[in-house]
Parts: sequence; C-alpha cells; structure tokens
Amino acid sequence: MIVVLAGTRDGRELAAFLARQGWPVSIAVVSDYGRKLAAQDGLTVHTGGRDTVGFVALLRSEGARALIDASHPYAATASRNAQAACEALDLPYLRYERPPAPLPAYDKLHRAADAVQAARLAADLGKVIFLATGSRTLAAFKNEPLLAGRRLIARVLPEPEVLTVCRRLGFAPADIIALQGPFSHQLNLALFREYAADVIVTKNSGLVGGADSKFSAAVELGLPLIVIDRPAIEYSRIAADIDSVSDFVKEVLK
Repeated sequence: MIVVLAGTRDGRELAAFLARQGWPVSIAVVSDYGRKLAAQDGLTVHTGGRDTVGFVALLRSEGARALIDASHPYAATASRNAQAACEALDLPYLRYERPPAPLPAYDKLHRAADAVQAARLAADLGKVIFLATGSRTLAAFKNEPLLAGRRLIARVLPEPEVLTVCRRLGFAPADIIALQGPFSHQLNLALFREYAADVIVTKNSGLVGGADSKFSAAVELGLPLIVIDRPAIEYSRIAADIDSVSDFVKEVLK
C-alpha cells in the first residue's frame, strides 16, 4: 500500500493516477471537505490532522510500503510529521512538490518569510489589507498590534469550521469572502476593486493554486503585493512531476 497525503487538487489527481496504474493507494486528508473530494475517485480516505505518532499508527494500520507527501506547499507541520514517521518506521518517503509560480518583475512586490513578517510589512503599505493566504495565517494578522484599526479582508474556504475561526478572531461578516478557489485574473480584479484593497497578501501556492492570477491582478491595479515564502523544509527526496513519482513507486513495489 502507498499512502498519499493529498490535501490539494493535484495531490488527489496524483493519487487517482497511481490507482489507475493498478497500484494500491489510500489517501490521508485533514478536513471532511477534503475527504468528500478524494472519495469521488473511489479511494480509501483517512481524515484528520496527525502528529508523528498518528502518522506512525496510520502507516502501520495500512501496511504501508511508502508515503508520498502531496500536501499543500505550506503545510509544514504535516510534512515534518509525516517524514518523521517514515524515518521511525524506516519507510521510503517522497515529497511531491508543485513548483511555485514565477514572481513578477514588479517594484511593489514584497517577500515575507512568514505570516508574522507579512503582517508587519502590510502595516506600512495601506489601510485595507486583502488576505488571500488561507485561514491558518489569519491569527498572525489579527494579533499584530501594527494592524490595529486597519481593515482586514479574509478570503477563505466556505467551510463552517473556517467561518467559525474567522468570527472568533473578530472578522466581521462584511470582511469575510467565503469562496472556493482558485480564482481567475478577472475575478481577482473584481474582488480587489470591490473591497477597495490597498494591499494584497498571498502565498506562492503555484499555478494550480492560482497564485499567478493573484499576482497579475495586483500588478494591473498597481497594488502592493506581499508574497509569503514557502516554509524551508529539508526533504529526504522530492519530485515535481508524475513520471518521477511513478519511478519512485516502481522502486518501492518492485
């Protein structure tokens, strides 16, 4: 059995591709929404966040021969826990990493190492901060004293638990955009304009995540753009395409 961490569309597509090749595959996701999406391909899906011990238990219960980590590029904790579990069990680990979108040559582009630094940068750039960073980073912006009195717009997934997090952090309903991405260039333009955004903050989740259309919309409107860099993780083995993943699976199951 090959266990695939598949919290993204390309991760689910990868798992489905491997299954079509006749290889035994099961999927691990965090949310119930992710489970529903992954189940559409008829694969066994395990739901829930896991620490290292939890991953060890999952891999043992599945009789796993290897783990392919196709989680979100910014899911650093999940990747570290999964890799540690594989080391503990002496199982092969492969990180499937979607490439980042090219950054524009733009004089209003700012890069941040993490959400905390991004929040501090945003404080100097405008009064209406449009956060296209996902729900997990919102606390860093709400808790930044330099952003007190600024309007923060959160674009997040339309899931009940995510909306609950937003409300608990103090986001007003008028400052929450609950939509499923990725978003086109034109829709980003419309939303940035509608909310009179002064600053756009996002992650470089790659073309699959629609990062390029967020970049281009910010550039067209002449808005400061803050891009949070991907977390620095040292992977034991990494692949960026399906052929490389197939070679890995063949090695493991030969």
